[in-house]
Amino acid sequence: MSFLFPSFLWGMLAVSVPIAIHFFNFRRTKRVYFTNVAFLKAVETQTSSFRKLKHWLILMARVLAVACLVLAFAQPFLPSQSNVGVDRRGVTSLYLDNSYSMQNELNNKRYLDIATGRLSDLMGVFKNATSMQLVTNDFSAQEQGLSPSDKIRDRLTTIGLSHTPRTLTDVYRRQENLMAQHRNAGQNQLFWVSDFQKSTVGELSKLAIDSTNRLFIVPVQAAPEKNVFVDSVWLNTPFIRELQNNILFVKVSNSGTEAAKNMVVKLYLDNTQTSTASVNVPANGSATARFNFSLKGRGYKQGRISFDDFPVTFDNDHYFVLNASPVIRIVHLYGQRSGGNYIENVYQNDSLFRTQSFSVQNVDVGQLRTADLVVLEGMEQPSGSLRTALEDFVRKGGTMAVFPPSNPDGGTYGSFLGNLGVRSVVARGEASPQPVPLSPPNRDTPFFSDVFEESVRQETNLNLPSAATTWQWSGGGNVLLALRSGQPYLSQSTAGQGQLYLFGAPLGASYGNVAQHALFVPVMYKLAATSVRAQRTAYSFDENTIALSVNNPAPNAIYKLRRNKAEIIPIQRLNGNQLVLELPKSNQLSSDQAVDAGYYELVRDDKVEQLLALNHDNSESKLDYYSPDELRAAFAGQKNVQVFDKIEDSAFAREFEQQNVGTSLWKYFLYAALAFLLIEIALIRTMKG
Repeated sequence: MSFLFPSFLWGMLAVSVPIAIHFFNFRRTKRVYFTNVAFLKAVETQTSSFRKLKHWLILMARVLAVACLVLAFAQPFLPSQSNVGVDRRGVTSLYLDNSYSMQNELNNKRYLDIATGRLSDLMGVFKNATSMQLVTNDFSAQEQGLSPSDKIRDRLTTIGLSHTPRTLTDVYRRQENLMAQHRNAGQNQLFWVSDFQKSTVGELSKLAIDSTNRLFIVPVQAAPEKNVFVDSVWLNTPFIRELQNNILFVKVSNSGTEAAKNMVVKLYLDNTQTSTASVNVPANGSATARFNFSLKGRGYKQGRISFDDFPVTFDNDHYFVLNASPVIRIVHLYGQRSGGNYIENVYQNDSLFRTQSFSVQNVDVGQLRTADLVVLEGMEQPSGSLRTALEDFVRKGGTMAVFPPSNPDGGTYGSFLGNLGVRSVVARGEASPQPVPLSPPNRDTPFFSDVFEESVRQETNLNLPSAATTWQWSGGGNVLLALRSGQPYLSQSTAGQGQLYLFGAPLGASYGNVAQHALFVPVMYKLAATSVRAQRTAYSFDENTIALSVNNPAPNAIYKLRRNKAEIIPIQRLNGNQLVLELPKSNQLSSDQAVDAGYYELVRDDKVEQLLALNHDNSESKLDYYSPDELRAAFAGQKNVQVFDKIEDSAFAREFEQQNVGTSLWKYFLYAALAFLLIEIALIRTMKG
């Protein structure tokens, strides 16, 4: 038999009190004289013997009552046979996984409710413990200190779901930091109660538990059936125009073992149901739904994909934002300018475009930061800061179209275009250029897929313009237009994250009639359309930072995220026109703040700059869990780690105590103390003599 609090055994000295009372009777004896004492002597002898027996029995009852009471406070127990026992004198740190995957159900009861119920039962094992910690995915400030077991039990009733998943490495690091600050005579023990979702717990094989700590892994036996969630949303075109047919694709996935048949997926735009689609999502598979829609009015539109799927419901809505008819910003840089002002004229009649023209001699390279498309016309020699800015613009996602001058510098352009993936640039420099007709384009390529009407697409003899090239090249990616001689006239190539369109001839009339031909307008429109950088329709909470392009940024401006009149000021930095925001975690928010999935306004000086959509991480939707056997294999060789099989049994706390704490005996000694007190009372009342 061992004692949890052996220092209480000093209380055994209290048995000296009834012993002292027994041996030192301070009552004065009173003599009584009788005339004839012959008969009384016999009676007195008999009564004195009986009284001594009574006193010895009462003394024994008192001594045993005091001893049992002292032993009860020392909390004796029979040690367990397990080598991974617990020591309630050390720090006991409990991790309760309250991520959204714990919303799943077993026998119509949430995993989170099962886990909190079993932890509440476990508090009975640590009833008198004062050094306890409860850690959740919130990582809140109140989780950084120690509390008695009764306060931990109260906190269990207030825990809700958290949007921030944590890896077990982060959890263990947080528990270790607290235990390092509170070292005492006892050894520490850690409890992890979770569904152990494979997509969120991290790499278990790299997690080494300190041998001085004891770890008890308590998995919720999760049985994934089905859970459908939105994997991705994308548009068929880079941008959306109002009052035109647009197509939205939605990929939905199923992470369970049961197929979802005839699931109705709904599309909402500005809280109005716009379209529906029915999909069959196989087990551990995916399906794609297609929605046709049109928008009225420009600006940001709130989009939402919604469906019914139980019991995991946190991912039944996916929020996104569409920017209808965004302005395409075009910067026209010219050296040798054609007389027809073809670039300005082709874009000025459509409000979709905003065009600015600058001479290459006095352009501010800062103008490139906000541009979608840069049209470089007739620049004789790219050099200096402008060349560096153009190369950087393309590599970072911009689109540039280059029209050559009449006498290009082959060496300078060769180096400039070579850095952007175009090789072997050779200047031709003919004194009297001879235009050559263009070959018919491949109307099935993505670039020309929507340029020609269906009636024209079948014609073989098209009236095409002619051009006289001033240079030639190779390695320029896809050739979109070529001369009948086979020489490329327009090519498309990729450089970094951007695109380069290279034309073979200037726009002047002496170099052909491309600029005057009907083909020129759709080609330039297509260039502008493809220059629009793909919209981020939505962001995820698991992203540490998001980068946004803002207009006219002020150096000391403070941007806020606002939702339902509640404002959050995230950590931010401004780099030119790019705003980088750090998405706040749950432990960085005050008690009256929360970050839920939905729409957030980016606000500066009470003015809405943009509309953002934030969703929960898809990793929480993937219902794939570690089994107890897999957990044992992951921690194989670490003898201080014990894995339980299940916790839905209400006898979990009792089973745990028997395996790791031993059989507690304090209750029995308390009952014995009460029994001996009752015996004492009975002796006093019944044994008279």
